[in-house]
Amino acid sequence: MDKLKLIGKQTLKIESKPRIISTFSVVGPKEGDGPLKDYFDLILDDDLNGEDSYEKAESTLLYTSVTESIKKAKLKPQDINFLFAGDLLNQIISSTFAARDLEIPFIGLYGACSTMTESLCMASITMDGGFARNVIAATSSHFSAAERQFRYPLEFGNQRPPTAQWTVTGSGSMVLAREGNYPYITYVTIGKVKDYGIKDANNMGAAMAPAAVSTIYRHFKDTGRTPQDYDLIATGDLGKIGREITQKLLKEYGYDMYSNYIDCGEEIFDNERQKTDSGGSGCGCSAVVASGYIYKNMRKGKFKRVLLVSTGALLSTTSSLQGESIPGIAHAVSIEYGTGGDKA
Repeated sequence: MDKLKLIGKQTLKIESKPRIISTFSVVGPKEGDGPLKDYFDLILDDDLNGEDSYEKAESTLLYTSVTESIKKAKLKPQDINFLFAGDLLNQIISSTFAARDLEIPFIGLYGACSTMTESLCMASITMDGGFARNVIAATSSHFSAAERQFRYPLEFGNQRPPTAQWTVTGSGSMVLAREGNYPYITYVTIGKVKDYGIKDANNMGAAMAPAAVSTIYRHFKDTGRTPQDYDLIATGDLGKIGREITQKLLKEYGYDMYSNYIDCGEEIFDNERQKTDSGGSGCGCSAVVASGYIYKNMRKGKFKRVLLVSTGALLSTTSSLQGESIPGIAHAVSIEYGTGGDKA
């Protein structure tokens, strides 16, 4: 009987350590004006990217990040066994329409803003099972497309409360391979859906924070690690308010997250100058920060062990109109580089 790779209750040990051999991030003008602008591979001048709708523009972002990450890896599309991708729009149309032109076997995913780590989890499991040589994990989001699907038409010009977050216009893609001296994945922790009754679509941080807490807590319990075992712990899309809630709740569990914890949504914008309220959100948020800032600093040796925890709010227009609350989900991926396990 094969050795069980389940560690504890929700964590999988990825023994083959799939390597992230290349990444590519593309962002819109607002993101390109933020604090992390030097880490993005491509900054658009126009968030329509030459298209006649924001939804079509988002699909081009994903297509660009995927194709460019393949080029950076010195591979061709036919070398990629599977593409794991998803987005926020109905029936993940940004991903499916991009995949239509890629000729790569496609597995569509929906985890809301948690989709970056969800795709990394599934890509890693597939690689570790020996089912692929090269795979891609990717996702995207677009401020204007998400706003009119989940909140209000842009023309409405509604006032945004301080708890609101700004959906990131961007796409991040990661190519995973079996060999090479690159950052590699060692553990994935699959999250549970958590719902504490938040119904305000302009307070996503509070809705998602319990899921982040649950997954991070379970990751520590399953692996025996603590926050101090990581150079950086990064949640995906909680913003300032959600990050503060997460820190406070984990402190009550005995985990001090005050020295090495950031939230990608809080880092990607200068909230005061750019008027982004609580910060960024969207599938593209953790995707571009992880593909840009985190990955590039790992390659430079600044970070040797990172826990990336993308968080998602599992709402839809249908559920909101029916008065439902907003469930949250979070998945965690441990990425390491130069910690003694570089060789296959």
